[in-house]
Amino acid sequence: FCSSGENARLSCNNALSDCTSTTWSYSRHSGTVELIAGGIKKNEIERHERLSLGSDCSLNVKKVTKEDYGFYSCRQYVNEEQQGTDVYVYLHVLHVSSSSSQSEIRSGSSVTLSCQLYYDQVTCDILVGSEGLQLIWVNQAGVNLQTDSRFQISFSSEQCISSLTTTLLNEDHSREWRCQAKQRNQLKTSATYTVKYPTPTETKTPSPVTSSKSTAAPTQP
Repeated sequence: FCSSGENARLSCNNALSDCTSTTWSYSRHSGTVELIAGGIKKNEIERHERLSLGSDCSLNVKKVTKEDYGFYSCRQYVNEEQQGTDVYVYLHVLHVSSSSSQSEIRSGSSVTLSCQLYYDQVTCDILVGSEGLQLIWVNQAGVNLQTDSRFQISFSSEQCISSLTTTLLNEDHSREWRCQAKQRNQLKTSATYTVKYPTPTETKTPSPVTSSKSTAAPTQP
């Protein structure tokens, strides 16, 4: 489990002493892509700049995005022959987004936050039912927002989304709300949304307008 923006380290437990035998592959619905071959990073892949191989042959993913979720496998090859068995890592990514643009975030407006878990190989119903997954909204103090009447929270197992809707108050500026992903009551990762009201634009005082008046000669009686 990892939240978007964080760095992830995927362990390769079958690694040999020399990482030049290590191959990392990535799979999702669209197919399989080779990321590391013979300990060397493939440069033609789109996210190659965010990938690196650790000294223990782990795969490091920098600044994880919601597109990085999926199924990773680590294999060892010596003289083109596979050594040992595959190691599989399922990367689930937690991502929080807002229904409102930054310019629309202000006191008195309604906002809906979506906390979505991006996953692969299993359904959300299995994650919730068999794996004990929970997506929980808490405040900065860690108090569950489900008990606060000003928040309307709902969960959709179709896409693994927990939605929070509320009307913003003046005191909500710079306030943090966190979505926690828990598995069997153990915290796996969390994603934070910080309320930021737009900075009021400075109002410039218009310069006084000076008008030139002509002085008329006094009228003679």
